[in-house]
Amino acid sequence: MVKLNKIYTRTGDDGTTGLVDGSRTAKHSARIAAIGAVDEANSAIGLAICAIGDGQSAQSASHRSILTRVQNDMFDLGADLATPAENGDFAPSEMVLRIVDGQATWLEQRIDALNETLEPLTSFVLPGGSEAAARTHVARASTRAAERLMTQLAQEDAINPAAMAYVNRLSDLLFVMARVLNDDGASDVKWVPGANR
Repeated sequence: MVKLNKIYTRTGDDGTTGLVDGSRTAKHSARIAAIGAVDEANSAIGLAICAIGDGQSAQSASHRSILTRVQNDMFDLGADLATPAENGDFAPSEMVLRIVDGQATWLEQRIDALNETLEPLTSFVLPGGSEAAARTHVARASTRAAERLMTQLAQEDAINPAAMAYVNRLSDLLFVMARVLNDDGASDVKWVPGANR
């Protein structure tokens, strides 16, 4: 259990921060940039939950439930990234929190279920429509930014393949959910290539 009884420690005043294994790294390192981007994406998901609102419909409750679970998984993802692997070992343990394949599989199942109600796309959609859909698109774009920084980190240091799969699937889930939040795609704003030339 995490216990935070003092928020400031002064240990980061030198521009470094601690990782789970006890090592310290620069606050601008690729690892911390990826962790920060995951945190930003998680915050954007929180705004999407707020935009979905407290409506009593089963659909609203389901979307909030899915995204709340995702927010918890995003903390798991941050913990995973904050724990450098020894010799490429990404096995979870009682002391090491890792994203596991089943978390990405759960996202795939939600994507498939949400996608069942949608008409196939005939154009790209603009990130808008309802406020809930627009905020979910912001969360999707933030998730893609986190994925880019994770792939950059992977060029320097090994990261958990299950974590990479999870963040890739998550942006797909958020895209599909944004369409569902736009009246199952009926209120999607379609891109019209070259419309303003």
